[in-house]
Formats: sequence, C-alpha cells, structure tokens
Amino acid sequence: MAPRANWKGFLRLSLVTCPVALFPATSDTEKVSFNQINRKTGHRIKYAKVDADTGEEVANEDIMKGYKIDTDTYIEVSKDELDDLALESTRTIEIDEFVPRTDIDSRYVIRPYYLVPDGKVGHDAFAVIRETIRAMDKVAIGRVVLTNREHIIALEPLDKGLMGTLLRYPYEVRSEKEYFEDIQDVKITKDMLDLAKHIVEQKSGSFEPEQFEDRYEQALIDLINQKRSGVSITAKAAPKSTGNVINLMDALKRSLAGEKQPATAKTQEKTQEKSKGRKPRKAAAGQREMLLPISGNGKRAAKETAKEAPKKAEKPVRAAARAKKAG
Repeated sequence: MAPRANWKGFLRLSLVTCPVALFPATSDTEKVSFNQINRKTGHRIKYAKVDADTGEEVANEDIMKGYKIDTDTYIEVSKDELDDLALESTRTIEIDEFVPRTDIDSRYVIRPYYLVPDGKVGHDAFAVIRETIRAMDKVAIGRVVLTNREHIIALEPLDKGLMGTLLRYPYEVRSEKEYFEDIQDVKITKDMLDLAKHIVEQKSGSFEPEQFEDRYEQALIDLINQKRSGVSITAKAAPKSTGNVINLMDALKRSLAGEKQPATAKTQEKTQEKSKGRKPRKAAAGQREMLLPISGNGKRAAKETAKEAPKKAEKPVRAAARAKKAG
C-alpha cells in the first residue's frame, strides 16, 4: 500500500507551474511502540477530553481553539477565522530564491519530504524545475503550509524527484551563546592534537547508514520475544565506570593503542566480505519483522501459558513486513 501524501498542490517557478504531491521521507511506524495499560485489569488506558472545571467529557464539535492570555482568560479563535488566514502557500509552493546548500545551518533543518509530480500531467514542467535547480547547484527556497502552519521548505534534486526539507524560523532556534559562555578557553599542545588526529585517522571511514543498528530497538524486540516465550528475565549488571581522566596525554596514548586493533579487524572483515562478493551485513530492515508472529486471536495468544509458548515458537520467526504508513 502506497503512503498517503501529506500535501497536494502546485510547484511554481515564475510562470512554470506543475501539480505536485508531498510525501514524508521518513517513518517511525517500524519502531516498537507501547500502549499504557491498567496493571490490575490488563486493559488499555483510554483518554477522554474533559472540562477542566466540571470534569465532564466534551464532544469534539464543542471544542475550539483558544489562546491563553491570563490564568483563566482565553481568546477564542474559530476554524472559520483560521481558514480566512489561508495563504497562497496553502496550495502552492512558490520558489522565492536560490541559495548555496552550505548557507543552510543544520540547526534549521526539521524533516525531509519527497516531492513528486501529481498525476500524469506536468511531468515536463517538473523536470524543467528539477534540472534548473540541479544545473545551478543550489537549493531552491519556498514556503508550504502543513498542519495549518506555513513552513520554509528547501528543495533540491534527488534522483528523478525533489527532496523538500522543512526549515525552522529564526525565532525557533536558540542562540548558542547562553550555553557556551561558561566553556573555558584552554591551550592544547601540538603533541596532544597530533595524538588525537591519529585516533581520528584510525576511526575514519565512509558514512554507511546500513552499518548502524538500533541497539535499543533490538533489545526491546529481544525482551518482548523472551517474555512471550516464557523466558525468565534477569537484570543486567550496571556497566563499570571508567573513572575520571587524570592525565589527558596518557588517556590519548591509551586511546590510540586501543583503537589500532579494532580498526585492523574491521578492515580485514570488509576485505573478506568484498573477496567473497557479498555486501556487509545490514541492520534489520523493518524491526517489527523480528517479533514472534501472533497466531490466532490476539487475546487468546496473549493468554498462552509460559509452558505452551516455547513449543509454538522456539526460534524467532520473521513475520511478513507490515505495510508502512505515512509518518
């Protein structure tokens, strides 16, 4: 099932316009998530919208937005009044300017989206805009309305489409000065810097996201599988503290010595994998696939005894991947 577009409208560069759709480029749906349940009954906790003073539940049609100006004083704003504020960017991404990619401070980046032509028409106009941005080797800056708020969006070519990155406004980014002002100015000797550089060289490589595994997510999956199989859980011993560093130069030397062997081992592993003609092991695609499958009725499966569960699933079996939802 294809993900649902978060936004549909038009992309415009001066007089060149085409219909487009905006899709989220990332998703958290594959991560293990929990519900809150009643410890006594095992039932899921339900949240209700209630009046803060009367305690009575309020129907959705009776709920409106309010801006707090005092303890119990609100300025009420209706949906119609908000709709009247509709901007041009509600339906159109107008490219305002082109800037170098390096000009965008990473602190302003919120999240990425994929921008594609919407429907069978407008592909030629979309290609013209895409290739113009590519030829200029810059990022196109425009505005788009998502979740009733206008956002700055940076557009850049990605394969046959465009990647749109939402950006924060200046008032949303805190100044670093209030956090960095107490950092002391210290002098670093050349020997210390040289040792640190050697450590960096030992750890240097190419960024390959597939080599990184979400270890906490995997630990959650293992915990759930163990509990469903009736395996007793034992608490892990707390990691030993390395203590305070007394001599910085000594710590750098020991760090360098400790990095040499692991780096060599990693290099040998990659060499062996290449010689065998196979790619390095990737992190699990779709962590939910690692969970033990639930057979039969959900409630019935939950009530299986610890004695019966291991017989049905002695080994974790990868279930069919769930269709990803739009994030």
